Amino acid sequence: MKDYNFKNFFKVQALKNQAGMTLIEILIALTLISLMGTFIAGKVFDSLEEGRVKSANIQMKSLESLLKDFRRKCNFYPTTEQGLEALLSKPSGGRECRNYPPNGFIDADQIPLDPWDMEYVYTSDGKTYNIMSYGNDNEEGGEGFAKDLYLRDRK
Repeated sequence: MKDYNFKNFFKVQALKNQAGMTLIEILIALTLISLMGTFIAGKVFDSLEEGRVKSANIQMKSLESLLKDFRRKCNFYPTTEQGLEALLSKPSGGRECRNYPPNGFIDADQIPLDPWDMEYVYTSDGKTYNIMSYGNDNEEGGEGFAKDLYLRDRK
């Protein structure tokens, strides 16, 4: 009569029941992880664009403050031709500013670029002005994050 070793029999059965994950289970898990990553990445990129829009609006308001200082000292706003560069150095051509400060109106070597590394668009007739950014597509018009940003609403 055979002598069965039940102790080893149960160990073998336990090992057979502990089989690893199947290929399909692994693929499903990877798909779910990829979908979650895509969703999270989309939210992160949207947050970055929202931050850029807010930053552009803050920069335009800062430039507005400097333009008001320019107007107080010079009694006019720089024209479109003089542009925002008139905040850095005394404009040549057009009306002359007699009270222009020696170091200009801005403590920088250049006018700041918008968050998309493009120049702000400045328009003025000397009495009123507007500042705008073309947004992330750098083209006029657009929707969503590509929408143009204006200091003042267009009329």
